[in-house]
Amino acid sequence: MSQPMHSRTHATVFLFLGAAALARAQQAPDCYIGSYRLTNGTLVDIAPEEKDTLRWTTFDGRTGGLYQSAGGKWVSTFGETGRPDGKTLAFSDCGGNGIQFDGVPGQRVPLVVKDTTFESHSVMLAGRLVMPEGNDKVPVVVMIHGSDPTPALTSFFLQRMLPAVGVGAFVFDKRGTGKSGGKYTQDYSILADDGVAAMRVARRMAGPRVGRIGYQGGSQAGWVEPLAANRAPVDFVIVCYGLAVNVIDEDQESVDLQLRERGYSADEIAAGQSVARAAENIWTSNFTKGFGQFDSLRAKYRQARWYKHLEGDYTWLFLPRSEKELRAMAPQFDWQVPFYYDPMPVLRSNTVPQLWILGGEDYQAPSAETRRRLDTLVAQGRPFTIAYYPHAEHGMTLFETVKDGSRTMTQYAPGYFKMIRDFAVDGRLHGAYGDAQVTARQ
Repeated sequence: MSQPMHSRTHATVFLFLGAAALARAQQAPDCYIGSYRLTNGTLVDIAPEEKDTLRWTTFDGRTGGLYQSAGGKWVSTFGETGRPDGKTLAFSDCGGNGIQFDGVPGQRVPLVVKDTTFESHSVMLAGRLVMPEGNDKVPVVVMIHGSDPTPALTSFFLQRMLPAVGVGAFVFDKRGTGKSGGKYTQDYSILADDGVAAMRVARRMAGPRVGRIGYQGGSQAGWVEPLAANRAPVDFVIVCYGLAVNVIDEDQESVDLQLRERGYSADEIAAGQSVARAAENIWTSNFTKGFGQFDSLRAKYRQARWYKHLEGDYTWLFLPRSEKELRAMAPQFDWQVPFYYDPMPVLRSNTVPQLWILGGEDYQAPSAETRRRLDTLVAQGRPFTIAYYPHAEHGMTLFETVKDGSRTMTQYAPGYFKMIRDFAVDGRLHGAYGDAQVTARQ
């Protein structure tokens, strides 16, 4: 995922709920959408969420849902728990720029917004440049998507938050989503070319105001951004909760982490990984073979105590479905996924400074092996900086765990947004960023 989504999201696979989510978001009261500066200095962004609801997020990582009560007042909830948090929020009438957040007044931050279209591989893509007001040079981040189909022009709140703290942003709807043409794909090479095309348009549109320019994105973007950076010069790359392993390893590592954290033995984890491997073989064959082995392993282990906790990154999608159902899914999942793409040769050849932000509790894109591989690049003197949040999951969010083991997001990791801003400004990190453990080339 390129921007955090807080329901069950995956680095490689998603269910096709994007169109419905977009329809709901477009019905939200969009006259309130924007980033606001409060009189106490707090920056809070208001973004569309589901039908008639909004989401607030502060630059320090706090977040909550917003819905209107029967009396018309906005009620705030804690993270994604749905529990009222006692915060109060009121807007000026639609068309106004005022806000009162938890008793503190503020005003919408004025930004310069320019929409555009541009072409990549004969497909027209819809983009938007958002800049701080004024004529000063500023860094510009080109936002690269994760695997989700949600249109970035609607859902990426960093397109407002970063310009509000002095960093321009170029955002575009991924091919096959939103206002962009073409067919949805997970072909990293094509997506990298789309990113390069977006970067060139952003550079041209920002003109003399561009100080530094580079890429920022999450999840699947970790495979795409380094490719794009090798194809045209940029000043930096920021990868959030991405991977330096391939898609098959991603699913296998997810199974290992999820089952290990529940206390299962090495033999039980290996059995779970064998089921996952059978599911992976079906997908890599484009849903044409491997069903016999998958059915056999499911039957063998269905009563095992760990089976109900088997998920992986995408194995969960296969487990409850028959061969007939899985074969019928083939056209829906024809995404040109490069399952065995090895990102390490590209990373070894990169000379652009890169920041990789990883979470220690990331079930969808487990970070242990990725961190180890990046550590070797840092040790070799390559221009990588690693920021590891030990308690963050996919999306760089913190969470509550309930009795059944499921997680509910409570906030973003403190310092996460500031870290993105600082690295875009000068390619370095300064001081502490919450509990992030930072490793960088000396």
